[in-house]
Amino acid sequence: MAKCFDAELAAIESLRDLAPAETETPLRKALAHKNNFLVAKAAKLAASHNHRTLIPLLLEAFERFRNDPTKCDPQCWAKNALIQALSDFEYQEPEPFLAGLRTIQLEGTWGGTTDTAGTLRGLSAMALVQCRTLSNTQVLTHLLPLFADKILPVQVNAARAVEQVGTDAASLLLRLRAELASGEPELLGACYSGVLRLEGPSALDWAAKFLRPVEPDDASSEAAFAIAETRNEAAFACLHRTWKQARDPRFRETLLTAIALTRQPAAWEFLLAEVADGSRPARQALEDAAPPPEILARLQAP
Repeated sequence: MAKCFDAELAAIESLRDLAPAETETPLRKALAHKNNFLVAKAAKLAASHNHRTLIPLLLEAFERFRNDPTKCDPQCWAKNALIQALSDFEYQEPEPFLAGLRTIQLEGTWGGTTDTAGTLRGLSAMALVQCRTLSNTQVLTHLLPLFADKILPVQVNAARAVEQVGTDAASLLLRLRAELASGEPELLGACYSGVLRLEGPSALDWAAKFLRPVEPDDASSEAAFAIAETRNEAAFACLHRTWKQARDPRFRETLLTAIALTRQPAAWEFLLAEVADGSRPARQALEDAAPPPEILARLQAP
């Protein structure tokens, strides 16, 4: 059986370098296979070769692997790849993505069970946003429960999917989640970044309140990097002001890194001045940010 599996896997892998016209028929056969790993490989190739004619088979395979999933699709390998392929094809009907959002797959581990469908829920969330058959309000309604998911990456993908909706309501939802201030820093950072990308510089003052220079935490660092991503003069001014107020050495180093990431002329000049005063963290922040050649030359000058 192992030799047979290896041969079938090699046959699918060999399709990678063939012209798309030569791969449709063997991929049709592969998508009907019972092995979830082989189907996952075939789904990825179907998407990369742009075989839209295989969408019905992708849908059939997805439904097939939803039945007795812990036995036929451990680790959700097939379902993950099938949903990703449908997303790559910008499939417009929401049913498979909604099914993915609802999937919880508990598999036995040492001492209990583990939900292995987190990646599937996250992929489904991102794919659902592109379904133009749903209104923006409907999409947000389906995404909202994922903020309470027990798996952190699912929560983060929910925030990113909400951002992709791109409406005022989406921005308000991200603001609300951030204001709750509960949850892992990675999730809060996704909310900060999402609001700033949706609203632009007008949201800087809102994001700045999460910096907390006197008593910084990990969420403060996430806020600093989210602000830095906007790459404008106001972002540098905000981070510079916070740096002057902060006393925690680690947070001050984080702020120097964020200041460098703004890539503003004023930021380069500030960091060069700090380097001239002997600041190793400022030098490290400049070097890590890969500054323009003229700034790098000044940094390296004797």
